[in-house]
Amino acid sequence: MKYLLPLLFIVLFCRCNTEDEPIDIDTPDTPNILLIIADDMGKDATPGFSEGSVKPSTPNLDNIKNQGLTFNNLWVSPTCSPTRASIITGKYGYRTGVKWANDELGQSERILQKYINEETNNAYATAIIGKWHLSGESTTINPESFGLDYYAGLIRGGVQDYYQWQLTEDGAGSLQTEYISKVFTDLSIDWVNSQSKPWFLWLAYNAPHTPFHVPPNEMHSQGSLPGYTDAADPTPYYMAAIEAMDFQIGRLLAGIPEEELINTVIIFLGDNGTPNQVAQSPYSRNTVKGTLYQGGINVPMFISGKGVSRTGEENSLICGTDLFCTIAELAGAGISEIHDSKSFKALLSSGSSHRAFQYSEMDDGTNDAWAISNGEYKLIVNANGNEEMYDLVNDPYENNDLLAAPLTDEEENAKAELEAELLNIRD
Repeated sequence: MKYLLPLLFIVLFCRCNTEDEPIDIDTPDTPNILLIIADDMGKDATPGFSEGSVKPSTPNLDNIKNQGLTFNNLWVSPTCSPTRASIITGKYGYRTGVKWANDELGQSERILQKYINEETNNAYATAIIGKWHLSGESTTINPESFGLDYYAGLIRGGVQDYYQWQLTEDGAGSLQTEYISKVFTDLSIDWVNSQSKPWFLWLAYNAPHTPFHVPPNEMHSQGSLPGYTDAADPTPYYMAAIEAMDFQIGRLLAGIPEEELINTVIIFLGDNGTPNQVAQSPYSRNTVKGTLYQGGINVPMFISGKGVSRTGEENSLICGTDLFCTIAELAGAGISEIHDSKSFKALLSSGSSHRAFQYSEMDDGTNDAWAISNGEYKLIVNANGNEEMYDLVNDPYENNDLLAAPLTDEEENAKAELEAELLNIRD
């Protein structure tokens, strides 16, 4: 069967009991950390969320979700480079200069992998495999120069063809003709199985980002798709790319030895919202990727595995920057806050408060704007003076701009509070 999971993965992530409780096995205090980033996968394309009516078949992601926590209120950036930069530095984009796709991260930044090893006496082997997209249009940069042990993948943002693309490894390029999601998975399996100490793998698939295409048939359930043309409905091709990625995630987890997988924390998230060509209701083409609306910045995140004793949904406000401190604390770095990052590690085992506000931003050369929310109200401010405000409790998909009418006293107070915090963040 196409999506039959290997016995190992079933044993570890599909424990057969009526409560579907997380597995609790004595393992070392230093966990492996697997961070998986999907490219352009919003809530409307992710099973487990109410947004969107057409969903891919993702048994492996479903198992990760069901065995751990679903985070409903993660905010990232509207495009990929700034989200990745915020995770890897723990800083908002206006501090690093990475505020839109293709912006370059300065090599003076102390990235997460380097920070972990400086704070833990080199306890971890570290790797990034897949999409880098933090060095603009450069093809000569080697991400290992930032302090990684190993890098292999795409230096630039994307590919023209999932079956013909340029791999960079050890600072050298080579033309690849195998399906890209498979190659990234093969490299990940090989790297993990060559490690002799705890590891932190950042696996950044470029799926399901365009170009729309037909993955190998055994990797998806969308039927016999013809080659994609501009006249075709892109949705089944987009779903097929997600399913192919999920298929490869299953291969990766099955390829990790049992004792290693038991001691692994798995984090999965999307780097920004769904692209407008395949946006689904309640979002629209104008409120997804590339925008500060919820469809552009409120993305899926699942965390399960070692140390994750809670299951179900978590509604705390989370920023993408918070993954820096969370992962560092999981690795034993002994820090709960740094830069613009605040660890939410405590949420993995107990309900607790996290942030009072969350923040996102963008600067695409035309629109320089910021968004802030307290979980109830959201304010979007453009450098040109335009503002929008929404009641996310009663209007979660931002159909009614409160500033189009006189504000109530409560709304006025909320706006003042959001403006004050925005000044505090950007001071």
